[in-house]
Amino acid sequence: MKEEREIREESKALLDLMHLSHRSAEQAKNLPYGELRRLEIARALATRPKLILLDEPAAGMNPKEVEELMSLIRRIRDEFKVTVFLIEHHMQVVMGICERIKVIDFGETIAEGLPEAVAKDPKVLEAYLGKRGA
Repeated sequence: MKEEREIREESKALLDLMHLSHRSAEQAKNLPYGELRRLEIARALATRPKLILLDEPAAGMNPKEVEELMSLIRRIRDEFKVTVFLIEHHMQVVMGICERIKVIDFGETIAEGLPEAVAKDPKVLEAYLGKRGA
């Protein structure tokens, strides 16, 4: 079993990674929304997962927070060697993070593959942009 000192050191390292060390004495309920989302990710990482599921992580964030989140998720994926399963409607986030994409429209898979191919897929364009001339 881990000693308290080791747990504190690991917690501090995760807070540093999330740029939250300045908030270490605050209760989670008092954090701004973007910081709370980062804290939630830190809590998940504390369990040393092989897979992390992020459901709409950019929801409600301003553009600056979204950019910071994208950078953070890429860093987590690469440094921690964690598979990130991302559910997200914010296409900038999806295209900026994902190595493979599966697009589901009303419960049906309409495209799957590399971001570049999925972004050009006619079914994806129709589902998200509508039919031409409509």
